[in-house]
Amino acid sequence: MSNHDLIHSTAIIDPSAVIAPNVQIGPYCIIGPNVTIGAGTKLHSHVVVGGFTKIGQNNEIFQFASVGEVCQDLKYQGEETWLEIGDHNLIREHCSLHRGTVQDNALTKIGSHNLLMVNTHIAHDCVVGDHNIFANNVGVAGHVHIGDHVIIGGNSGIHQFCKIDSYSMVGGASLILKDVPAYVMASGNPAHAFGINIEGMRRKGWSKNTIQGLREAYKLIFKSGLTSVQAVEQIKNDILPNVPEAQLLIDSVEQSERGIVR
Repeated sequence: MSNHDLIHSTAIIDPSAVIAPNVQIGPYCIIGPNVTIGAGTKLHSHVVVGGFTKIGQNNEIFQFASVGEVCQDLKYQGEETWLEIGDHNLIREHCSLHRGTVQDNALTKIGSHNLLMVNTHIAHDCVVGDHNIFANNVGVAGHVHIGDHVIIGGNSGIHQFCKIDSYSMVGGASLILKDVPAYVMASGNPAHAFGINIEGMRRKGWSKNTIQGLREAYKLIFKSGLTSVQAVEQIKNDILPNVPEAQLLIDSVEQSERGIVR
């Protein structure tokens, strides 16, 4: 089957776009300049892909998504900036994914195996890892970094420059104003930490020893009354030798620039 058979006659594709042979492009899609779309990717109807966008393989993008549009930052003056999307992502209806700004790295980057539910917004200069789930109406402001295996509940908002680290979970309708460390569950407006994502760890088959160690590490940081420096030092001495996964939690605390949710 040729590309001609897979691209609907009503689609408008800029001549500079590079489309892999087996990409499906549905009715009324618009593909802008300097766009690359990898093999096996499918665009349903009415998808708009702005210029300077790289989309990997085997993604599925549903109707009315806006992918790679210029950002909503008033500092943006038309510079060449990019959006890069990895492989095997599911991008549902009305998602909006914006390109970066030169004030950061001129790049918004989304990894692979992510599910972006209806009306997810990923703003300029965000960096999103792999295997994440964004529920309906999640709004991610500019310069936010999100790790891997993160779940963000519907109608949540993430403040600019925040970091949501790997294996964490944000409850629905939450307002995130500070960093969410790895493994931590946070919820509320403004959000507060209320435990570690034990169920998520169990589903991934993590050992009881690992889960218990991370639970103890969480207690040291959030419940013991110790300073963050004191808690991290105790985790390094007492937990890390037997639970190497605790290093990710240590990094979240030590590298936080906005401070962590409490």
